[in-house]
Amino acid sequence: MFGELGKMKSLTLALMFSMTAAQPAQPVRQPSGHLEHSMVGRWYFAANGHAVYCYGPVMTLPQANGDLQKVATFCRDGETVVPLKD
Repeated sequence: MFGELGKMKSLTLALMFSMTAAQPAQPVRQPSGHLEHSMVGRWYFAANGHAVYCYGPVMTLPQANGDLQKVATFCRDGETVVPLKD
């Protein structure tokens, strides 16, 4: 009754309706790193001769011998206080 062409059309339609629409892959969600990106810092020359990137303010702290030492605070390498070269 349908013939070959009719069978082919009905099989094609059945196949099309049985297939699910391909969905694009969702991007991998990662933590926003809100604190990392919002913190702006500066490079400083540490007393040990290395460059350090710190986010906190530069402060002047008293040393045990009475002298004052300039330090950078909250640095990227995890150190809270890094003495600076004057």
